[in-house]
Amino acid sequence: MTINVRTHFISDVHLGTRGCQAYELLDFLKNCEAGTIYLIGDIVDGWRLKSSWYWPQAHNDVVQKMLRRVRKGARVIYVPGNHDEFLREYIGSNIGGVEIAEEAIHELADGRRLLVLHGDKFDTVVRNIKWLAHLGDWAYDFAIFINGYVVQAQRFLGLPYWSFSAYAKQKVKTAVNFISAFEDAVVADAHRNNVQGVICGHIHHPAFRRIGDTDYINTGDWVESCTAVVEHFDGRLELIRWRDFSQDIVDQPRDLMRPAAA
Repeated sequence: MTINVRTHFISDVHLGTRGCQAYELLDFLKNCEAGTIYLIGDIVDGWRLKSSWYWPQAHNDVVQKMLRRVRKGARVIYVPGNHDEFLREYIGSNIGGVEIAEEAIHELADGRRLLVLHGDKFDTVVRNIKWLAHLGDWAYDFAIFINGYVVQAQRFLGLPYWSFSAYAKQKVKTAVNFISAFEDAVVADAHRNNVQGVICGHIHHPAFRRIGDTDYINTGDWVESCTAVVEHFDGRLELIRWRDFSQDIVDQPRDLMRPAAA
C-alpha cells in the first residue's frame, strides 16, 4: 500500500558506490510518495566515481525514479554535499526540473520553518584537510566492506540486521564527540537563520531530538541505516527506518560490498 506524505527528506545515498542500498531506496520511493522531495547532499558520490567507476542498473533506476517524480509534478530540491560538490557550480539552476540550492528554508504545513542543509560546512576536516577527508572516506568504505560479510552471515544464520560499521562508529569516543559538536554547530546555524528546526545529513547518524528550543533532525543515510524523514500533511515530522517500517522488501541480489580501488 502506497503511503502519501507532504515531503520527503533524503540524504547520503552515495550512488556510485558498492555500499549504496539502492534496492531499499527504490522500495521506499515506490511505496512512499510526496509532493516535495529534498535531496540533502551526497546523493551521487563524485569522490568514488572519480577514482573508480561503478554504476549498476539499480543506481540508474534511482535517478530515473526521481526524474519521473518531477515529470509527474513533484518539486525536487537538491542541496549538494561534499561528495557531490561538483553540483555547487550550478547553484540557482534548474536541471531537468530539479532545483539546485546551497541551502533552503522549508515551511511545514503547521507554519514552522526548517533550515535544510547538508552539513559539511561544519566539518573542518572536509573543509580544510582534503587528503585526510579522503583517507577517512576510504576507512569508512573498508568498514562497510567488513559489514557486508557480517550481513551475509546474519542472513545465512537467520539473524536480524546489525551494522558492524555503525557499531564501531558509535564506540569510538572521538566519533561521539564529533557528532555532538556537529549537532551543536548545526543548531547554532538554525538560530542564526531564525528558524524552529534544522534538517541535515553528512554524518550518517539518523537523529530526531530537541536541542534547547530547536528541533535537530538528521536524515541518516542509505548505506547503513536506510532512513529518511517525512512530513505528514499536518506538519508532523517522522524519522522512518525503512528496514523496520517495511516488512515486505523484496530480497534483491546485492553486489559484494568492497572498497573501491584507491
